[in-house]
Amino acid sequence: MSLTPTQVTQAAEDLFNAEQTRTQTELLSLRHPDLDMDGAYAIQNALTRRKLEAGRKIIGWKIGLTSKAMQDALKIDIPDSGMLFDDMLFDNGGIVPNDRFIQPRVEAEIAFVMKSSLGGANVSRQDILNATDYVCPCLEILDTRIVRVDPQTGRTRKVFDTIADNAANAGVVLGDKQHAPEAHDLRWTGAIVARNGEVEETGLGAGVLNDPVESVVWLARRMADYGQRIEAGHIVLSGSFIRPVECPSGTEVDADFGAFGSVSCSFA
Repeated sequence: MSLTPTQVTQAAEDLFNAEQTRTQTELLSLRHPDLDMDGAYAIQNALTRRKLEAGRKIIGWKIGLTSKAMQDALKIDIPDSGMLFDDMLFDNGGIVPNDRFIQPRVEAEIAFVMKSSLGGANVSRQDILNATDYVCPCLEILDTRIVRVDPQTGRTRKVFDTIADNAANAGVVLGDKQHAPEAHDLRWTGAIVARNGEVEETGLGAGVLNDPVESVVWLARRMADYGQRIEAGHIVLSGSFIRPVECPSGTEVDADFGAFGSVSCSFA
């Protein structure tokens, strides 16, 4: 990693303040041209420590960049991950305050809620299924505390900016229906996502590394490299199978997962 501890701490503080003030900060990849994956996760971990110091609690994980289309667009061949905190959980059908986020977007996903902890480099698909309490439909709310495009240079965000920014994680809405993880073929579980009554996106779980369970396997194995594990009670967002839907003030989003359930939220 090429960043100094001081640079990592400053970047995390800038991201924390950007979220608090709803004012985006500059591209970290422009400030630090040699920013790499290790540096990005170091900033994310420092941001996590800052949030814990502020009284937040970790309630789970999100997995992003699980589709080939998104990986190709960002020139990366692996997913990324970020933390879920207790202030990110919103009620199904609830209203998101208009002073909460900067540029919110929404993705449809399958969430895993764990009944036992697990981790390690050899975690298997069956291990994930055994450790899962239930799966349910969910919406992930994304936000960006970093500018999408630098106004001076025209440079756009890199994947390292997004990873440092807690993988653009901002909120989660869980659907009410809960299912045993093997009760549905999650590859064929999908959603019709509507914004203000008009269908915007559709997709299937197979868009997530061919199987959402494999996404959680990836997370558990990656965490082993950092001495981390998925804990009992954690929510794990397995990854989106649709493109992000922009949600300016006044937006209502409804995701119909058919027999799997539904989930919705509105932005004041």
